[in-house]
Amino acid sequence: MRLVQNSMHQEVAATLREQIFEGQWAPGSLLDELALCERLEISRTPLREALKVLTAEGLLRHEPRRGCFVNEVSEKDLDEIFPVIALLEGRCAFEAARNASAADIAALDRLHERLQSHAQAKRINDYYATNHIIHEAIITLANNRWLAQTIADLRKILKLARLQQLHAPGRLEQSLSEHLAIHAAVQAHDSEGADAAMRTHLTRQREALRELARHQKSSLLA
Repeated sequence: MRLVQNSMHQEVAATLREQIFEGQWAPGSLLDELALCERLEISRTPLREALKVLTAEGLLRHEPRRGCFVNEVSEKDLDEIFPVIALLEGRCAFEAARNASAADIAALDRLHERLQSHAQAKRINDYYATNHIIHEAIITLANNRWLAQTIADLRKILKLARLQQLHAPGRLEQSLSEHLAIHAAVQAHDSEGADAAMRTHLTRQREALRELARHQKSSLLA
């Protein structure tokens, strides 16, 4: 695989980032610089610059004299991140409710109809995809690049954990109900209500992950 010279380290960072998110690099694994240089057909300079980018994003951790390792997301990390992202996305919902035009609301109507269809058919992967589009639409409507950038950075860390909260019992139906509450508040231009509904939605995601972890632990011990 040969990468173009222009912004090479950014291209390398994008390639490695996607591989990490796809699970090609397990949490805690060491990135072998020599092997990566050979595989990507690049020198060590752009690779090391790319590793610096991913370390700054929190996807890798650098250990002196050892190298770069894929970061592992702990339960403590999740406990600390979810309240922050709930506040940030809550503010996005607040602004979205204030800014949304009739055309914006009509587009959100269609997305929520799709979300509801996926939930009823238990198409979890499709639900995840539509859920992501809805969250991105609300962030876009907030029209605050600092909020968008901070949320994107935190989401990268959460993506490392490969979270599957919709597999918790009853979570799919609960998530849909939460989304409809957020949408109803945005439709009504109820900024405070949209903020509260979004914060509830993110808080319950964390609760669902705890419940799923407990259930999986019980299954292993059974």
